[in-house]
Amino acid sequence: MKLSPHTNPPEPDNLLIRLHNQTGAAVDVTGSRAYRGSRWHCHGCGERSDMPVLDSLTFTRRKANDHAGACRASYYRLG
Repeated sequence: MKLSPHTNPPEPDNLLIRLHNQTGAAVDVTGSRAYRGSRWHCHGCGERSDMPVLDSLTFTRRKANDHAGACRASYYRLG
């Protein structure tokens, strides 16, 4: 299966964790380890944690992992 180049972008400077969904698309947890300092974004389907609310790393990691385990998207388009 050929994946879109958008599924695994370069790692951002504030990357804490990179997970992969069922098709190999990156699900990135970014931010800081501080309380209420992280968020997640799926590069397969485009879904992300609620903005502008930032969550603790433990909560964010759990939500990102749950999403990665269920998501089967490997490409999305904006606009």
